[in-house]
Amino acid sequence: MRSGVVALAHVQQADGRLKARPVVVLQKMPPYADVLVCAANSQLRHECQGFDEIIDVEDDDFRMSGLKVSSLIRLGLIATLPRSAILGEMGAISVARLERLRERLSAHIQDDSRP
Repeated sequence: MRSGVVALAHVQQADGRLKARPVVVLQKMPPYADVLVCAANSQLRHECQGFDEIIDVEDDDFRMSGLKVSSLIRLGLIATLPRSAILGEMGAISVARLERLRERLSAHIQDDSRP
């Protein structure tokens, strides 16, 4: 599965249950082709400004994403999932958006002064 894909996947919720949720694939992980993903949802009010990213219905890559409504791509909700947790592909985000997400996540991981 290539980076930038928007997929439907079984994601563990806070209560431990699995729920089908949209995710964005950030990277394939070695050695078993697991995927590093971040959650996407329609709860825009949960945006962490300067970290998360909103993909709006007016954005150039929205139609190709397969999402139905404007959505929040939540870098704070990441997981490594086995390929078997992916239920299917919905679409993809633009290369530029994927690069921004990766850069933000990388900068956050490297900065010990952030909360």
